[in-house]
Amino acid sequence: MAGLIPQDFIADLIERVPLSEVIGSRITLKKSGSSLTACCPFHQEKTPSFHVNAQKNFYHCFGCGANGNSINFLREHDNLQFNEAVEELAKLAGVEIPRDEAVKKVYSLQNKMWDALEYANVRYREALKHHSDKVLAEKYLKKRGLTDDIIAQFSIGFAPAESNFLSSKASPAVLKSLIETRTVSDKGSRPYDLFQKRLMFPIRNSRGKTIAFGGRTLGDDKAKYINSPESEVFHKSHELYGLFEANQASRRLDRLLVVEGYMDVVSLAQYGITYAVATLGTATNTDNLTQMLRRCKNLVFCFDGDNAGINAARKAMENALPLYEDGMQLSFLILPQGEDPDTLVREEGKQAFEKRIDNAKPLSEFMFDIYASGLNLNLAEHKGLLKQKVEPQIEQVRSPVFKSALRQRLNQLTFRWQKHEDKKLPGSQNLANDRMMPDPDVSLCLAMYYDPNFSADVLLAVDGLDGYANSAEFAGFLKSEGINKTQDLVYFLAVDQSGYRDRFYKLFERLEWVPSSEESRQVAEDLLIRLKHGKNQAQALKATKIFKSPSQMTEEEKQALRAISVTKSK
Repeated sequence: MAGLIPQDFIADLIERVPLSEVIGSRITLKKSGSSLTACCPFHQEKTPSFHVNAQKNFYHCFGCGANGNSINFLREHDNLQFNEAVEELAKLAGVEIPRDEAVKKVYSLQNKMWDALEYANVRYREALKHHSDKVLAEKYLKKRGLTDDIIAQFSIGFAPAESNFLSSKASPAVLKSLIETRTVSDKGSRPYDLFQKRLMFPIRNSRGKTIAFGGRTLGDDKAKYINSPESEVFHKSHELYGLFEANQASRRLDRLLVVEGYMDVVSLAQYGITYAVATLGTATNTDNLTQMLRRCKNLVFCFDGDNAGINAARKAMENALPLYEDGMQLSFLILPQGEDPDTLVREEGKQAFEKRIDNAKPLSEFMFDIYASGLNLNLAEHKGLLKQKVEPQIEQVRSPVFKSALRQRLNQLTFRWQKHEDKKLPGSQNLANDRMMPDPDVSLCLAMYYDPNFSADVLLAVDGLDGYANSAEFAGFLKSEGINKTQDLVYFLAVDQSGYRDRFYKLFERLEWVPSSEESRQVAEDLLIRLKHGKNQAQALKATKIFKSPSQMTEEEKQALRAISVTKSK
């Protein structure tokens, strides 16, 4: 729609409405020289760095870099789409937006539907206050502990058990629009209301327009909740319940809590957690994820601890991976079995519940918890299963940094090295401390790269051993050239004319993930202990000349044999 508004009109509109008036109606501006200043509404600060140039109709924040004209400000501050920002500006200017006839027809249809749905909203709210059967709804609301203020904030209403409750008092034009939104059906001999004997939750768009309803049964209907059918003004995969109310509570959303139901959103808001939203009976999909991420980069997905909740969380995670960009924070909070946000916040209060939110698992950690669930990562087959599950998901990630981090984590889990004393590894273990061990020969080379002085110990340990040709050659090179710092090694190979660069440039080619210097050092030191122990065993066996009987052995040979026995028993 926005592209069909003439650009000349938009430019004139920006000039017509003073920027200071647009911004000044939303935040407090103070005169400072030739500019107007304020604490920036787009980031937290104590000293004003937000400047408005009234003459040029331009704003700029020297703290976070936010800048632009009145349309930019309305989009960012009021969370509006482009055409919505233009409409808001036109309203302030008192002018009509010029559109072609086709667009005018669509907008006219939408306005009629909005009016009809608002008529229904008012009727439902009046019924909650005055209808003779209102006790049904009041009893339920009292049971859930909702206050009058929160009921008013979310415009909760009541649809009585009357098939013509809406149509009986609607004008012909309004009734026609109610039928077009399928809030009322005309399939029978007379109009028939969709919602009957239900508690009503109006679903509002970003501008506060009622676009649909969710209805919770107050009887024994099989469908506990039903939503309005889709229409010209309502597409459930694009909308979120509670987003308008969250924006009203805070113009700058620092985070959004994504829950499963209407009552979860309402109960959380009553306890001061005003940033919860819910999807409308669908899995968290790409459309509503995009909608949320446009407003806030910090999302916490909160789901029940049953199988349905776990599956919903998994679906949200898989849909979020292709959308992930650097700077986003996506976390997952799985509640205890049998609990939901509504019941839990009433049991433990805001502070305890927000502590749970603060401790939600990051996307990367949750991802591996989900895919490693039920696997025993001591088994090679299960490592392969994990790799098979995770790799396709990692490939969907666009952020190079995040993709690399996920691959590192996968390698840690599928190429794990374990110290001798770590004997117990349950099938569903905490995987946080697992470490990857590359090929032993390459591991020693990597340790020498980080600390060339390690070469003397390596030479001593691998002398005469098979399978350590690379580390023996690399250690010999470092010792012969007297290299004792990494930067000296890098410089030497960069300017080398004697063939060393060609000999070693593929040394670390097989590494899928490079451990830190500290980890490489620890792995190498443990390797050297094992190599030394292996040499001692070999020498001891050789020294004992095992074809001898004990009476034929010297005391030195007996000691060597005892050393082997003690080692094997450990």
